[in-house]
Amino acid sequence: MLLLFVGTAGSGKTTLTAEFGRYLEENGYTVAYVNLDTGVKRLPYRPSVDVRDDVTAWELMEEGLGPNGAIVKSYDLLVPKVGEYAERIRGLDGESDYVLIDTPGQMETFLFHEFGVKLMENFPDALSVYLFSPEILRKPTDFCFVRFFGLMIDLRLGTTTVPALSKLDTVENIEEVRKFLDDVEYLTARLKFEPSTQGLLAYKLCSAMPDLAPPTRVLYLSAKTREGFDDLETIAYEHYCTCGDLT
Repeated sequence: MLLLFVGTAGSGKTTLTAEFGRYLEENGYTVAYVNLDTGVKRLPYRPSVDVRDDVTAWELMEEGLGPNGAIVKSYDLLVPKVGEYAERIRGLDGESDYVLIDTPGQMETFLFHEFGVKLMENFPDALSVYLFSPEILRKPTDFCFVRFFGLMIDLRLGTTTVPALSKLDTVENIEEVRKFLDDVEYLTARLKFEPSTQGLLAYKLCSAMPDLAPPTRVLYLSAKTREGFDDLETIAYEHYCTCGDLT
């Protein structure tokens, strides 16, 4: 099973990749790790495939590039090796029960760069887990944004994408949060009374959501407490079994 973790900087991708991997290993599964971040210096897991073996952003910074330029340049240099990486990852998939793919801290360098898109063209069967942090959920339009961004990842990468709230252990009003994330009809009804242009846009988008994508449940995860790990394991199984769905 191929699981791809994507999300904004600070959403907990690397920490979750490591802890979920340990959880799987403790439950008897074999796990392989893939690091696609050229800018990370230390990892809490041992990757079987690591783009830093070919190039690192900080080496390019020593040549005079700034942080952003170095990251973009590093993926420019990796594009010719996409086929090689795809072959190695597919090999891991044949050898291990799970392959956990950790993407760059700066999500845009994966989603909007040729390297990430071309790589995932080789894995249409992968399950993408879109992690978002609870601190971005401040008003009803924010909930609409995260639900639709999951669809945008699905569209961009061509993989089935599951939205996942990370850092669950830091959320105090989880029941209120879940009402907005789990029930699109409830969210849409609340957005209908938002007076701003932003609220009107969010209302129209959420109204169209049932027609744009099949219902997909939101995951609630904590790398600290491992809450939600059983749900993630279940949804990965459902994705890969012919009888399952993601509702």
